[in-house]
Amino acid sequence: MSAVARSRPGRVARPFLYALIAVGLVAAGHYLWNGPPYPEADPDAVAARLKARAQRVYDEAALAGTPGVESRVETRPCSYRGLRGFAHIDGGRLDVRTFELMWQVTDVPRATARSAQARTRLRLERDGWKLLSEDVSDLGFRFEHPGTGDTVDVDWYEPTGTFALRTFSTCGELPGGFSEYDWPAAAWTPR
Repeated sequence: MSAVARSRPGRVARPFLYALIAVGLVAAGHYLWNGPPYPEADPDAVAARLKARAQRVYDEAALAGTPGVESRVETRPCSYRGLRGFAHIDGGRLDVRTFELMWQVTDVPRATARSAQARTRLRLERDGWKLLSEDVSDLGFRFEHPGTGDTVDVDWYEPTGTFALRTFSTCGELPGGFSEYDWPAAAWTPR
């Protein structure tokens, strides 16, 4: 076999190698621009999980009274990831949301609120939640669930005597056609 015939396979491999490098650069650029993808979210499953967490804290707190009218799962926008986030600093993605459930009971005396917080904190610690912050407010704290990344904020606001819970999920990509306004799973009333 001649030297020319032996050199042809290398010449054929070079365009393939260049194409492979180009595809790799495009993929790396796409990743740098968009960042890592958000996981898919099942709104009904997330709502059920947050409502169960809210009910558990409500039961553990054992407060007199029922939560205010804000007891409904709502969504909030999440930011763009990667370098694209710099281009969208003032706006979030419409297809990626975090879910949140809040409730509050007013006119809770300080001693009652501190007892309720202590019981709730002990339960979260026993269940393996991780303390993230003790300075959510003057008398509040935040815990994170190790498996889901969901967080729970428990606060008491002295001026109004309001004991409040806020539980929210990590950001997730919504399924096509999801409408928060026509979402029956959003309603929550404590038992």
